[in-house]
Amino acid sequence: MTRRWKGRARGTLGTRGAAAGPDPEGLALGNPGFPSNRAGACPKQPNPRLLPPPEMPLQVSDYTWQQTKTSVFISVPLRGVSVRDADVFCTENYLKVNFPPFLFEVFLCAPIDDENSKAKIGNDTIIFTLYKKEVAMWETLSLSGVDKEMMQRIREKSILQAQERAKEATEAKAAARREDQKYALNVMMQIEEEERKKIEDMKENERMKATKELEAWKECQRKAEEQKRIHREEKFCEQEKQIEDERKKLKHKSHTRISASRNLATKATKVFKRRNSENIFLEKLKENSIPAPRSVGSIKINFTPRVFPTALRESQVAEEEEWLHKQAEARRALNTDIPELSDLKEEEKNPEWLKDKGNKLFATENYLAAINAYNLAIRLNNKIPLLYLNRAACHLKLKNLHKAIEDSSKALELLTPPVADNANGRMKAHIRRGTAFCQLELYVEGLQDYEAALKIDPSNEIVQNDAEKIRNIIQGTELKS
Repeated sequence: MTRRWKGRARGTLGTRGAAAGPDPEGLALGNPGFPSNRAGACPKQPNPRLLPPPEMPLQVSDYTWQQTKTSVFISVPLRGVSVRDADVFCTENYLKVNFPPFLFEVFLCAPIDDENSKAKIGNDTIIFTLYKKEVAMWETLSLSGVDKEMMQRIREKSILQAQERAKEATEAKAAARREDQKYALNVMMQIEEEERKKIEDMKENERMKATKELEAWKECQRKAEEQKRIHREEKFCEQEKQIEDERKKLKHKSHTRISASRNLATKATKVFKRRNSENIFLEKLKENSIPAPRSVGSIKINFTPRVFPTALRESQVAEEEEWLHKQAEARRALNTDIPELSDLKEEEKNPEWLKDKGNKLFATENYLAAINAYNLAIRLNNKIPLLYLNRAACHLKLKNLHKAIEDSSKALELLTPPVADNANGRMKAHIRRGTAFCQLELYVEGLQDYEAALKIDPSNEIVQNDAEKIRNIIQGTELKS
């Protein structure tokens, strides 16, 4: 069962200018556990001729409130004031809404859980949902019998509590951000170490494979030489066998013609010597017939001259040849300085080829491999803005937000001067850098990049919607618990 009251706030502002104007005493410093609706800029001041002096803000009296044993609900009308001009401040014993020239403040009779309490602004009304720390029904909403000094003490104590909590929240957020950066750095180092080890393993496997192939080739050569030697020995043995057969024939006829046999033996000996000398000569001749290695030389190639369809006075043959010569010299100089290019093919040393390769890897969501392709292309040519722009997109996918900001900024430096041809690239660079800023919760910097993108293409509805969302986050119109 709930109880509902209508009435005037019991407390009154006892010090001069305590909540009038832009809050000179700092009562709206903000609470990390309670939503704030501060617009980020000085609120619009009403016409001073129609309002009382700033020392006497108008107290809101037509608020309503109701309660349960665990919650309190307060409804405060804004009276036609803009949502951005409303400033909400709440602690466990103090609640204030400052929307000049009106002021609503309550010195609560019991403490509340301000970290989980909520405030919703809309339809010219602020509705508070306050959760009690102790389960009980309140007799009144605000403390009774509160004088000016006690009001001042409660305000100062609330401000100090809010400042302490804001400081603790800032330190915790900074510590968490440092831990995230440290973790990201460790992960990147681990990934780079794994990639390096993988490359070393691949090189070692290739070296072992080449060594095995060389050993196999040497073994084949040795076996071929062994076969040749065996063939020569077999041929020599056949020749000796033939000579031995001839000797046997001569000895068989020696009993009849001794003289003839002697002549035949002498002739056979000469034939044997002659055949041996011929065999030796043939072997030397075969060895000497192996051609020597060819000498190193260069072949000069003459290309057909290019024919330009334009007049000779408008031809740029000399400029194009000079540009091609400089590109070739630069590519050769870069290739000697980069050891990773020694194992690549000639077309793989082209930055444009590497850029297309990175785009294909990005399309398959292999962002780390795409970054490696863009890195090598940038080392070959660091004046191509699309390489930095595409690498920033990869870093965004991998949540490397600081690297995405650096690559987007570098792309914007190269996309100068701003002309119509590079408008699309400049727009993408602003959007990607703004996205990285927003993910780092730097919404003001992110909004600046989105507004710069809208200046390039004002009719882009997607960018307009994103920019409007960022403005709502900055202005606090979307309050969260």
